[in-house]
Amino acid sequence: MHEMAITCNIIDIVIEAARGRQVNVVTLDVGKLSCVTPAALTFCFDVAAKGTVLEKARLDIREIDGWARCSNCGAQFAAPSLIVSCDCGSHDVRLLHGQELTIKSMELAVEAV
Repeated sequence: MHEMAITCNIIDIVIEAARGRQVNVVTLDVGKLSCVTPAALTFCFDVAAKGTVLEKARLDIREIDGWARCSNCGAQFAAPSLIVSCDCGSHDVRLLHGQELTIKSMELAVEAV
């Protein structure tokens, strides 16, 4: 399960940014085309956060739909998978959204623990 390694990296980044303060909420943007399962991230977060300033934190995951743009005709369209083609028949498309895995925000306690 690669989500555990990803979650441990997220936790390390947030711990460093929190500088000793208790973390209440971590918000992530996870693209539906990122090959990362939100439920697995949540499970791993609960396990890996034990004993850290994130132990009591809530993980909010916002799933981002896939979108692509056709290089041939310029149309933008929903991309339900990594391999898509445009209605014009072109396979020359660029994914715009859906592959991200981003720490969008974190809510910290006012005082350090």
